[in-house]
Amino acid sequence: MNKKIKITTLLLCSIWASVFAQERWTLDECVAYALEHNLQLNDFKYTNQSNKETYRQSVRNLLPSVNASSSYLVNYGRAEDPNTGTFVNQDFYSNNYSLESSIDLFQGFQKINAIKASKLLFKATEEEVLQQKYLLAFRIMQAFYDIQFFEGLVAISNEQLTVSQSNYNLVEKQVELGLKAGTDLYEAESLLLTDKLNVTQSANQLASAKLTLIQEMNLENTSEIEIAKELPEVGVAEIEMKSDSVYTEAREFLPLIKAQEFRAKAAKKQVAVSRGRLYPSLSFFAGIGTGYFETTRDTLGNTLPFRQQFRDNTSQYWGINLSVPISNGWSARSQVKQSKIEKLRAENNLKTQEQELFQTIQQLVQDYNSLVVELVQSNQKMEAQNLAFTIAQKRYEKGLINALELFTAKNLYASAQNENLQVKLRSEINKSTLDFYRGLPVFNID
Repeated sequence: MNKKIKITTLLLCSIWASVFAQERWTLDECVAYALEHNLQLNDFKYTNQSNKETYRQSVRNLLPSVNASSSYLVNYGRAEDPNTGTFVNQDFYSNNYSLESSIDLFQGFQKINAIKASKLLFKATEEEVLQQKYLLAFRIMQAFYDIQFFEGLVAISNEQLTVSQSNYNLVEKQVELGLKAGTDLYEAESLLLTDKLNVTQSANQLASAKLTLIQEMNLENTSEIEIAKELPEVGVAEIEMKSDSVYTEAREFLPLIKAQEFRAKAAKKQVAVSRGRLYPSLSFFAGIGTGYFETTRDTLGNTLPFRQQFRDNTSQYWGINLSVPISNGWSARSQVKQSKIEKLRAENNLKTQEQELFQTIQQLVQDYNSLVVELVQSNQKMEAQNLAFTIAQKRYEKGLINALELFTAKNLYASAQNENLQVKLRSEINKSTLDFYRGLPVFNID
């Protein structure tokens, strides 16, 4: 019986542990959820879909155009008889039907260049969608690590509160035994209340950080989120980072740069489209038409039936149309100049993006090299302050130092813990960002 109870208890514990584990979000899960539910990202996707349809339509513009038309005409009074060409004084009606097709033979390669330009713009928006996904993932990562930082801060504050509570209890007993004065209890209570306030402030900052992550993920119907609590194991890296090498790797794949490259190429094709308007255009057209006229009669004066007229009045035609631009208020040449300016603007934007990317990587590499040293010193400082606080606590318990000296030692240790936690998380974010620019798989965007 006891064995069955133990097995049942173990099963229930495993089930509850599984449910509890599922409630905790990992960084990859947060990123994946945000990518699926972020509304701002959808706007970029819609722009990309619009550009895709624009590209497809530019290809379909090479096809011939086909148009059908029909008309019903009623004439009153003196009008030309469409059957005889003479003018008659009578009311009559007529129907006309036509089908015409035309195709452009030459337009200065405007359509070909328009296809290339729209395809490049479509690729540019594809890269911009990917860029927005990466930016969202980085925002999620920052919010995720902010939560980890404030959770660590809450843990440090609670640790300090536990110490203050123990000291307060100790002083309270010593006051009761007459070993210490009542003023010592007031000092211990003041330190205890200070640490309680620190715990409350840290908890409020944690709640604010969680709200930021919830909003970035667009997580609905909840105001609370639990994340994996394991802090990253950050060690001293032995890899030497150089700005030039990281920039070279980032330059090859970064969606923002590739998108701007496509836009610069598209602007160049738009110049070719504008120049095409300066050339003559040649088109071919052909059609067929027929009609029904009330005035078309036989020898007995009866109007011929619709079917017979539809067949007998059928005519076909074809032709070639040549259009030569001579003067259009200089608008075509002005458009060429405007297109050239847009091309220069796009190329300048590309150079600006490249410059900003290099400067960003420069700063990241500098921060990386600084954090490597800072992390070592922060660990040493925290260990030293921990030792100093441990000694101060023992001396305080023996009455060798007052509450103010203990409070100073305790605060220095808490400050060292806080700094060490900050350096660890800054190092992890910095390393992840540099890994991204180096082309390493940081986020599972796909």
